[in-house]
Amino acid sequence: MALIDTLGTGVSALQSFTTGLDTVANDIANINSTAFKGSGTNFADTFTGAGVQVSATTTNFSQGSLTTTGVSTNLGVSGNGYFIVQDPTTSAQYATRDGSFSFNSAGNLVNAQGYEVMGLTGGTSSAAPSTLGPIKQGTPPTGTELQSVSISTSGNVMETYSNGTQATTNQVLLQGFTNPSQLTSAGQNLYSNLSAAGPLTGTLSATNAPGSSGLGTVEAGTLEQSNVDLTQEFADMITMQRAFEANSRLVTVSDTILQDILNLKQP
Repeated sequence: MALIDTLGTGVSALQSFTTGLDTVANDIANINSTAFKGSGTNFADTFTGAGVQVSATTTNFSQGSLTTTGVSTNLGVSGNGYFIVQDPTTSAQYATRDGSFSFNSAGNLVNAQGYEVMGLTGGTSSAAPSTLGPIKQGTPPTGTELQSVSISTSGNVMETYSNGTQATTNQVLLQGFTNPSQLTSAGQNLYSNLSAAGPLTGTLSATNAPGSSGLGTVEAGTLEQSNVDLTQEFADMITMQRAFEANSRLVTVSDTILQDILNLKQP
């Protein structure tokens, strides 16, 4: 290996391990982000065999723990599946495990960005919800008022009215993916590129009911926490830091030797 190759090898390592440290830093920064999924950095040798490069940055889609919030519209998923939310302005849809939902002034169940939670709607006291669309509170029977809303493990939204009657007006649906690694982070705990990730059922329908078709259940009053393992992140950080320091030393030594060679040519 030529000396100039040694310098290039060290530089490639510095660039690659910087990316690795950036990934670790992002994971640690999001340790308290709802439903955040940690990432890892994979390395490989270069095409020429001299140096290292980042081969892939992979996301760990394993489930984080569910913690109780006491808010009935906070939803966590126990098992496989993602909530589907829709931008009411563009109709763009995103997958998310962040169930920080609430009903807005129009009666729609939305996330923190105002994106509407998708499911089956239009249910009454005598008919189950069957229309695919944004989850929306039903109309109370004449002379009554809405008193409370509860959501079951199967995603059914049960409304209770002031006269004691109840109606299942909506059902929150979930979507699973055959290749979740193809999901692309869109920020705000949202994922795009849904079609490339291989939706299990293609489009949402009644077959996407929580607890069926391999999907997990909905746990009301909970939120999923970040799945970042802080101990592992610190271990990875130390390993990459040492590798970075070793290669920075390689660059320094190579530079010094090159300078000595240039000095040999001085009169």
